[in-house]
Amino acid sequence: MRAPLLCRSLQRAAAAGSLALRGLCRSAGPAEDGTGAESNPQPPFGFLFDIDGVLVRGKTPIPAARKAFQKLLNSQRQFLVPVVFVTNAGNCLRQKKADQLSHLLGVPISQDQVIMSHSPLRMFKRYHDKCVLVSGQGPLLDIAKHLGFRQLITIDRLREVYPLLDMVDHDRRPKALHAPAVELPKIEAIVLFGEPVRWETNLQLIIDVLLTNGHPGNPYSQSSYPHIPVLACNMDLMWMAEGHSPRFGHGTFMVCLENIYKKITGKELRYEALIGKPSEVTYHYAEHLIRMQAVAKQWKTPIRTLYAIGDNLMTDIYGANLYNHYLEENSRRGSKARIQAKAAGGTGSTAVSQEDEMDNPWESELASAAATSCRSVLVCTGVSSPHTEVPSDARETITETVFHGHRDFRFDPALVEPDHVVPDVDAAVDLIFQLENFTPNENHRTA
Repeated sequence: MRAPLLCRSLQRAAAAGSLALRGLCRSAGPAEDGTGAESNPQPPFGFLFDIDGVLVRGKTPIPAARKAFQKLLNSQRQFLVPVVFVTNAGNCLRQKKADQLSHLLGVPISQDQVIMSHSPLRMFKRYHDKCVLVSGQGPLLDIAKHLGFRQLITIDRLREVYPLLDMVDHDRRPKALHAPAVELPKIEAIVLFGEPVRWETNLQLIIDVLLTNGHPGNPYSQSSYPHIPVLACNMDLMWMAEGHSPRFGHGTFMVCLENIYKKITGKELRYEALIGKPSEVTYHYAEHLIRMQAVAKQWKTPIRTLYAIGDNLMTDIYGANLYNHYLEENSRRGSKARIQAKAAGGTGSTAVSQEDEMDNPWESELASAAATSCRSVLVCTGVSSPHTEVPSDARETITETVFHGHRDFRFDPALVEPDHVVPDVDAAVDLIFQLENFTPNENHRTA
């Protein structure tokens, strides 16, 4: 499917329904275990499910989701295939999200199957001992502590110590002017967990921290660039809840922050790390969890293919395709290293260069990627809708579409072109099972 035909493909997919999935390939028979008895085949693939717009709309399950997940469980209600839920939400702990999904989908889900937008921050250990300002909503202190951060300051705490900084809302302005009762330590980094509630307060105080080199009680400094490190989670410009149209996401807040900073300073706001879809680190971490599930089940078949199912072209599809490029490049580098090692009489193992480790500090925290491909599957139940207007000019290309991705990610038309388009998540599971010739033993399937 070519990108210029995306809107038409969405409409055709919705109209065709599951009929489009028939006849793709032959089904494989059940595998046998060491005793000769029939058992479920060991899958060489895993699922990466987005949540909002794919499985739920707000707190309401999408009907196809429950049906899809009954196909993924055996009679002991264990997953037949490794499954990880990859969400850009960041306002709760993984365990709470796992409990919510278990209730909504009617399947047992553990926190080890969930990746929040902030989950990969546990690998950024060099920031865990720094004094960090956190922005977002939900139990921010609990979230940050679970990730490994030890010295934390919230926006509310900053406002409490420096009440003269928050002046937009006249009703919240201090009644009496006074000097701070205490002095906070220098703020050494900023972590943006997700969209806050009071945008004007968060925007103002974050700018204050950036322009004072971590001392918001001081006047702005001309020597505060480059500014202290900023780590941001969740770049979604919009997301899909129960409403008819997408809602502002954390990416919208980041657009505001970036443009205010540039308007004041004339310089670009720089990020030390961008976490959450579509960043490679999130998919690498997801693959790590997929692999851990296979190890726990003592499956010998390596997981070679990941299927990322999402509703947002600019995050889910872009991210899956970007990680697929990473896997292809990783495979090429590995093949080249093995050839060089063989020529040198070595064993084929090579050390990671210091330059590579500095470019991707998170890679040293995870095992090397083992998958060979990551396939993107777009569903039509969320941000991307089958009712999207078809361009009147058939020659119009996706390069003329407004790019909703983050400023720091290049717009490559190929990266927002899904490998497959299906009506919903149930059709996605059917499609993938057929593509993989995967037929669970019916005697072991859950009812």
